Amino acid sequence: MPRIYIAGHRGMVGSALYRTANSRGYHDIITRTHKQMDLLDPQAVDDFLKVEKPDWVFLAAAKVGGIYANNTYRADFLLENLKIQNNIIESAFK
Repeated sequence: MPRIYIAGHRGMVGSALYRTANSRGYHDIITRTHKQMDLLDPQAVDDFLKVEKPDWVFLAAAKVGGIYANNTYRADFLLENLKIQNNIIESAFK
């Protein structure tokens, strides 16, 4: 069975991925909360993936807000989410 890392396992999409994978027999699922690992820190992401060595990586983590926050801080949310995406992809590619 593959070793799976789900970034954002507490959110709506990530928790659905976790439940679905688990119900289908995938039990080697790695998760980390934001307090355990800051996905905006490229070194933390790189170190984590080097140690844990997941076979599959699912990226469901994102900075989100309500309607007001999404409209007010569009660029901030987009830039932060792109940083998270880039850190995960770059480290997973190594």
